[in-house]
Amino acid sequence: MVTWEGSVADSNSSTGQSASFYLTGIPGYENVHHFISIPFCALYLIAIVGNCLILHIIHVNKSLHEPMYYFLTMLSLTDMGMSVSTLPTVLKVFWFDAREINVNACVVQMYFIHTFSLMESAVLLAMAFDRYVAICDPLRYSRKLTPQRIIYIGVFIVIRCSIVLPVVVVRIPTFSFCRSHVLSHSYCLHQDVIRLACSDISFNILFGLFVVAFYWGVDSLGIFLSYACILHSVLGIASQQGKLKALNTCASHISAVLILYVPMIGLSLVHRFAKHSSPILYITMANIYLLVPPVLNPIIYSIKTKQIRQGFLKILLPK
Repeated sequence: MVTWEGSVADSNSSTGQSASFYLTGIPGYENVHHFISIPFCALYLIAIVGNCLILHIIHVNKSLHEPMYYFLTMLSLTDMGMSVSTLPTVLKVFWFDAREINVNACVVQMYFIHTFSLMESAVLLAMAFDRYVAICDPLRYSRKLTPQRIIYIGVFIVIRCSIVLPVVVVRIPTFSFCRSHVLSHSYCLHQDVIRLACSDISFNILFGLFVVAFYWGVDSLGIFLSYACILHSVLGIASQQGKLKALNTCASHISAVLILYVPMIGLSLVHRFAKHSSPILYITMANIYLLVPPVLNPIIYSIKTKQIRQGFLKILLPK
């Protein structure tokens, strides 16, 4: 691996459209990549099939044509987008040891990975608002969250998250890359690519901070405030059973928030404070951040949501 990486570093000094990058599997375990690909394939299969089943169950059950399940549909579509964005290069590296990726293909993949990641956060914010209205203002729930408004929310999320990243990713093909072209992961991430550039990347760094603050920051603050209001409303419920019932309706969503934000925060901390740690730590955290939410969300909602669970059972155990 050292010889290969060194040869890449020495032989690739390029600019703009001529640049290529080299993806990384699991350093030190190249000889067993075929075996390592088995759990990755299993995760992708669970994620894609699980979210397809969620979409199918919601589509065929008229009783699930409600705001909560419309937002769950958005979450499942976003999860599938995240999985499909990384799947081609991950399997290409582990199955065929095909590591090279052109800068334009890298930019396209980077755009979709980060866009779907932002959409996931935005959808979770919309779902937090849904739970806030359902618990804090239940009498006006159906009037506030009409199908038309939910469509508007979905369109707004798509526009909000899809228009911001071209500002930075279109600059990457214009950069000079005179350092090692070896990326840290089996897919292209913005922060991973720009660290290899010899050009001025200050705009990309500042814009990245803007995205973190005004997308992730605003979304997480909105989710926190929604649950602060929900908790205040729940504490006002007289019966203990009523409190538990109200909180139980939020359990799936809280789990979805945690499995997205905890790995993301962990990955950010590793990149900032553990720069000299083992590369396997970076790779593991990034894979958890991108692969685990699409896998766990269908499982969580099938366990915690009765209607979804019944839909799964009808498919798995037909009469």
